[in-house]
Amino acid sequence: MAITHKRLGRHGVLVSNLCLGTMNFGWHADEKTSFAIMDRALELGINFFDTADVYGWTIAHGATEEIIGRWFAQGGGRREATVLATKVYNLMDRPGERFEPNHAGRNLSAMKIARHCEASLKRLQTDAIDLYQMHHVDRDCPWDETWNAFGNLQKQGKVVYVGSSNFAGWDIATACQEADRRGLPGLASEQSQYHLGNRMLELEVIPACRHYGLGLIPYSPLWGGLLGGALKKQKEGRTASEDTQKSIQTHRRRLAAYESLCDKLGEPPAAVALAWLLSNPAVTAPIIGPRTVEQLESAVHATEIVLNERTLKKLDSIFPGPGGEAPQAYAW
Repeated sequence: MAITHKRLGRHGVLVSNLCLGTMNFGWHADEKTSFAIMDRALELGINFFDTADVYGWTIAHGATEEIIGRWFAQGGGRREATVLATKVYNLMDRPGERFEPNHAGRNLSAMKIARHCEASLKRLQTDAIDLYQMHHVDRDCPWDETWNAFGNLQKQGKVVYVGSSNFAGWDIATACQEADRRGLPGLASEQSQYHLGNRMLELEVIPACRHYGLGLIPYSPLWGGLLGGALKKQKEGRTASEDTQKSIQTHRRRLAAYESLCDKLGEPPAAVALAWLLSNPAVTAPIIGPRTVEQLESAVHATEIVLNERTLKKLDSIFPGPGGEAPQAYAW
């Protein structure tokens, strides 16, 4: 398979079948390493980059966007070669800034969307965001206000597509119908947690994405590292956080069966987990979050793996889904 490019749902834009997640830039990968990862991603054919205004974490919210902006500023066609996605919703707590409740709160008010967009554009050193995603649903803010804010940004040429993240199936339906009522394009994509260990999206989110033509961008494809050979790493004496160790103990039986299957396939567990997502036609591009160039290159190997029906059924037996789509999964 290798890196290929496909439509983002029913929309015309072409994005790579792996999305470069930048959540580690600045705190787990320094700026030099982050630049090298992004350069190598473009060389490999990955043109889809995902970030968020809040990324930067312990350094400062927005620090990751600033790193990407400085990378763009080097020129060489970097910005033109990238489909850039970022997000809005979360609080922004930056050193030296005066406290303001809208800025420091979590919401999708028109004011927050407009102000955060301007701030992201400045940090990213670009004129437009290709995919501006709502980082979470805000059910207390009227869709009239939210869609009006995004519509204005699209009219101004500051945003091309609008996406969602962490939306329930009915939130996707509501958002798309409310957009259609206003003559707006609606949602282009949904970004949500989806991996072998958590398949709840198959009940209603994936059917909603298919019905409304959204691209699906799964994050945390390795289940926080559990699907990356956690048991083998533990045997080798590699340290893991206390939460990860607890999760390993909770899911040890399934992880053992999974890693045994990967050994029989002769493939790394992380690559198999990504290949499983890539085998699903509903998935546009899983998000990978490399901390090194080597991790990036290792992830790309997953695009060359084709899982046969027997292997897919074995994975279903180790990590059962919710039983199909609603309502047939629990009724008739």
